[in-house]
Amino acid sequence: MPDVRKALEDEVMSLPIRLRARLAEQLIASLDQGPADADPEASWTAEAQRRAEELTQGKVEGIPAEEVLAKARTALR
Repeated sequence: MPDVRKALEDEVMSLPIRLRARLAEQLIASLDQGPADADPEASWTAEAQRRAEELTQGKVEGIPAEEVLAKARTALR
């Protein structure tokens, strides 16, 4: 199977840039074709509550915002 993947990759990379871009768009779009969340706001609220409970119960440890931002800035350089 890895040989098939490599052959396909080689063939795709030989396409003109516009065709590769279109193919990339189609592949990325295909990743988002799962079931739509009927109420995304409620889902995010539930997720936030779950995470807050984990912090309160000591199941996870928070990271100071300054540390998170410093790491993000370093990663973006």
